[in-house]
Amino acid sequence: MAAAVKETKADKIFIVFNYIYLVLAFIIVAYPILYIISASISDPKLVNSGEMWLFPKGITFEGYMRVFENAKIWSGYKNTIIYTLVGTAVNLFVTLPAAYALSRKDFIGRNFFMGMFLFTMFFGGGLVPGYLLVKNLGLVNTMWALILPGAASVWNIIVARTFFQSTIPKELQEAAHIDGCTNLRLFVKVVLPLSTPIIAVMALFYGVGHWNSYFGALIYLNEETKYPLQMILRQILVLQEMSAMTKGAAIDSSVAAAMNNKAEVAALVKYAVIIVSSLPVIVVYPFVQRYFVQGVMIGSVKG
Repeated sequence: MAAAVKETKADKIFIVFNYIYLVLAFIIVAYPILYIISASISDPKLVNSGEMWLFPKGITFEGYMRVFENAKIWSGYKNTIIYTLVGTAVNLFVTLPAAYALSRKDFIGRNFFMGMFLFTMFFGGGLVPGYLLVKNLGLVNTMWALILPGAASVWNIIVARTFFQSTIPKELQEAAHIDGCTNLRLFVKVVLPLSTPIIAVMALFYGVGHWNSYFGALIYLNEETKYPLQMILRQILVLQEMSAMTKGAAIDSSVAAAMNNKAEVAALVKYAVIIVSSLPVIVVYPFVQRYFVQGVMIGSVKG
């Protein structure tokens, strides 16, 4: 047995500082999560007064009850699920074939198309031309206004392209062609089954993006029944801030009490909605986490 390498004093100090840094990083990340969870089941008066700063006090589930009773939140939840599933499917349908085509050295014009894609990463038309385009296509106030304009991310195409270049052997493609396999069949039957890591990573990236998106809905959607969950959450936050701004106004005491009570309930609902809206992503993440090292690290080596 070879003797273990003895740690020097500098190594030990370095390790101690690493542990201290990791502990501090964990506290910085974990505290907001724990605070939101505690605030969602605590008395809003104790939360607003600062008495509840870590663990729940005056436990109440009124916020969650109001969330589950609110038809707008359920409608937003349904819309967000639909937008996320359809949007992610469209993203994968566009990104993966584009990345695979750009990874093939025998693809004529590969460098030209790659240059065009890269150009869009640095230059864009802006909000107004984008809105006019969506309007002229007749997509305003439809689900497709949130999906088609962002059907593909150039960065994700580059990552997926590098994954295909690094993982799919050229010899395997040549063998498939010798056996009479077409390019489409090669992609569907050979490449995709070997690309589970990058597919999972791309699906998570796109899915989280759709789940957390609200700006597109703010610009393109006119009907409240089509709002995603994040827009409903935004409305709750805005209403709470407006209620807080009017506290100092000279109004009747009974009206002020009612507004204060409404603001407290809104704060309770706000924390509950944050938990409810984040829960699906938190549940899905552990199932795709094991693909990150293989998918992202291989695809991150840009070629």
